[in-house]
Amino acid sequence: MSAGKPNRREFIKRMSAAAGVAAGSGVLAATFHNRNLVPTGEEAQAIPSYAVPGTEGMLAVAEGTDHALAVRAALEELGGMQRFVKAYDRVLIKANCAFDRPHHFGATSSPTVTGEIVRQCVGLGAQVRVTDNPINDPEGCFVKSGIMEAVQSAGAEVWLPSPALFGRVKVGTLRIPEWEALYRPLIWADKLIGIPTVKTHNLCGVSLTMKNWYGLLGGGRNRLHQAIDDVIADLGQFIRPTLVVLDGSRLLVANGPTGGSPSDVRPGHVVAAGTDQVALDSFGAELLGFTPTDIAYIVKAAQLGLGEIDRGNLRLFRKVRAA
Repeated sequence: MSAGKPNRREFIKRMSAAAGVAAGSGVLAATFHNRNLVPTGEEAQAIPSYAVPGTEGMLAVAEGTDHALAVRAALEELGGMQRFVKAYDRVLIKANCAFDRPHHFGATSSPTVTGEIVRQCVGLGAQVRVTDNPINDPEGCFVKSGIMEAVQSAGAEVWLPSPALFGRVKVGTLRIPEWEALYRPLIWADKLIGIPTVKTHNLCGVSLTMKNWYGLLGGGRNRLHQAIDDVIADLGQFIRPTLVVLDGSRLLVANGPTGGSPSDVRPGHVVAAGTDQVALDSFGAELLGFTPTDIAYIVKAAQLGLGEIDRGNLRLFRKVRAA
């Protein structure tokens, strides 16, 4: 994290350096897939909080069939993207792009929602990169989901995973104190925005805000499924985001997290933006027909003090119609 705002010369240098890393990652990504590539004995590094002081405990929900407009409406209730992102910020956006699926299957972030968030940040003069460590071929996932085109059209770049980007990091207190993660993108960033989808999950019930950070991990992630609720709560400790925009434009209500049939999906037409991960996940769980307290990792995260299940305890909660 930089201590102060960089000047334009520093900004240009950062853009050049990041472009070089992004280009290199594209070459290496073809040979990289869910492998443990962190050297044995590497010291785990702490990831700082990306939260903007004074924005804690906020949640805004916007409903509407124009999903880009819904993004803007939800953000406006929070004070606009300018409350979170400034000129020359380096913004890392963590989309949900784990699977080689078209976006209408609901397993990946909506290109419309993702593209609008990128445009909001780029329009403020920020440098923006979008990343994930997909389960399927990374480039194929970003292309087939439509996220690659949406990101590039909005003026940003996709940062594909490569061995050089991973390092050992400190995670949480319940199950994984340390793990391999996309360390270099994380330390590159001044701000971090998550774009989770709203979908069911066969192991933990729902996949939402905190589960989305799972895509920052490398190594043998399948081993973590044996204690997935503890792991997701640890991920809530690991990442303190600047902002989360929960993409409920469509809801994967069955056979999550991968989906596979249009019948698994129903329209959602809702976007929720906020800073309280527990409140966001509680709201998302309700969209899928669950009671938040029945989702073990939401309860664990609340017990760790990571947020509020009861929206009545939030500093700000608003619901609007995006007209």
